[in-house]
Amino acid sequence: MTLPTDWLPALAAFESAARHQNFAHAAEELHLTASAVSHHVRKLEAQLGVALFQRHARGVSLTAEGRRLADAASSALTDMDVVLRGLRAARDEHDRVRITTLHSLTYTWLLPRLPRFTAAHPHIRLNVDTEVVLTRFDEGGPDLGIRYGQGHWPGLTAHHLMDDALFPVASPALAGIEGIHAAADIAKLPLISDLSLQGWQDWFRAAGVRGARLDERHSFSDTTDALMAAVHGLGAVLARERIIAPYFADGRLVQLPGPAMPTRFGYYVVYPAHRRLRPAARAFVDWLLEQPGQPDR
Repeated sequence: MTLPTDWLPALAAFESAARHQNFAHAAEELHLTASAVSHHVRKLEAQLGVALFQRHARGVSLTAEGRRLADAASSALTDMDVVLRGLRAARDEHDRVRITTLHSLTYTWLLPRLPRFTAAHPHIRLNVDTEVVLTRFDEGGPDLGIRYGQGHWPGLTAHHLMDDALFPVASPALAGIEGIHAAADIAKLPLISDLSLQGWQDWFRAAGVRGARLDERHSFSDTTDALMAAVHGLGAVLARERIIAPYFADGRLVQLPGPAMPTRFGYYVVYPAHRRLRPAARAFVDWLLEQPGQPDR
């Protein structure tokens, strides 16, 4: 037997009233008046030919028949709620893109561009993971990533995103910066490094400076931390061309004399070779690959 659709509002009002044992509380939950809830319950009682509530001066209480119907209605609505939540979660998951990338690149290059993507794809939800340890692309893991390297990772499809270059920068307030007029002068400054495979020795060699004694005083595992150390006057640091723009824009760092040394590595968009990208992830990959030629904002 199919439940008549005109019974549904009355059943919803009854289930709430039965759960609260109070018409006024049910009315508040359903955004109705107490008299409207009472009307729905009386209509249901008339259709069924049984009393569902005992009405008395101190309120209402369920009859035996009312308890049977309340239990069935509550169970049915709970089952429907579970199914509806599952359907919404499946929809949200279909439109969710999980990205693993570098913190320094996210902060200075990716984030300023993301409003353009979300404006073009308002239904897509992004999860951005910037853990230092490389994330595994297991089932349930990230859909794609941005990695820095030579473009070859077992089991991953890699698309070249952009190259990079290194050059020295420092805070304009760094002690001794007024005496820096050439690349060789930078060796007089305290130097900051990160875990990059190319560092100060490589840069001075590219700048044609030989035999300089370098004071590599501070080291940080994270590029952003190394840049912020320079901002706070701990020394000069080698900056990546792709992530330095915000520091120049607000004057926290300035470029020092010397060449921009092309890096041996580049940025790549990667994803599992064995797994087809879902449409939302494909849209993000296509958008990413367009970004190197676009302005920051």
